[in-house]
Amino acid sequence: MTSIAHERFHAVAEEPAYAREHAPAVGRSAPAAISLTGLEKSFGANRVLRGINLHIPAGQFVAVIGKSGCGKSTLLRILMGLDEPSAGEPHFEDADGAQASPNARIVFQEPRLLPWLSVADNVVVGLGDGIDSRAAAKAADAVLAEVQLSEKTREWPARLSGGQRQRVALARALVSRPGVLALDEPLGALDALTRISMQELINRVWRELGFTAVLVTHDVSEAVHLADRVIVLDEGRIALDLPIPYPHPRRHGHPGLAELEGRLLAAILGTDGGH
Repeated sequence: MTSIAHERFHAVAEEPAYAREHAPAVGRSAPAAISLTGLEKSFGANRVLRGINLHIPAGQFVAVIGKSGCGKSTLLRILMGLDEPSAGEPHFEDADGAQASPNARIVFQEPRLLPWLSVADNVVVGLGDGIDSRAAAKAADAVLAEVQLSEKTREWPARLSGGQRQRVALARALVSRPGVLALDEPLGALDALTRISMQELINRVWRELGFTAVLVTHDVSEAVHLADRVIVLDEGRIALDLPIPYPHPRRHGHPGLAELEGRLLAAILGTDGGH
């Protein structure tokens, strides 16, 4: 294995199969609708997901929250093709309702940058192999500008702050202009102010690029600030599916959002059954 191939293998080892098979080089992918019917996942005798039925329209931003161990990350990994379901499967559809093969990407809590590559070269990894080097460099520069890191293109990851490294990870996921973007606790390790800044960034690029977004988070405030609807999982089942009826961008401290946060917390804690 050549050194470049070795680098790419480790960088995309846990990317969705959909991304590796259907990633356009630079052009924007259309957002895909997602449908789950009777989705189950068991690890031995442990049923982690128990008959999940869910439809996410193309371009919607959905957040999935719940207690630790409720199945959030398992659901996301199945959605992205990183784990196999025990029953059921995710279906992706285009704007006409026909089955689609999405260009899907995922951002994890850890940036997973390659320390021996520059910031720009880490982003280029997200384009896969066989891409013209000049086109790849142009695409990397453009997406780094979108995440406000134009001045860091030649920098090494070790010289970046935690928030900057996570912005590079986001840029790597966005460089192929995905139709579906999954976010698995991507801001969990950041300090409060950096986290708010990253929330604003994610919201802005979602509104600009129009992809379908699925966010897993423990942060109820983050969920209502970013998402069009919030799904509460409880013991592998959907306990609450709550629309967030406020336009984007949203202001932190909005009283209507605070009321919705209370409903979600009650559903998670089981204090009112989610009603």
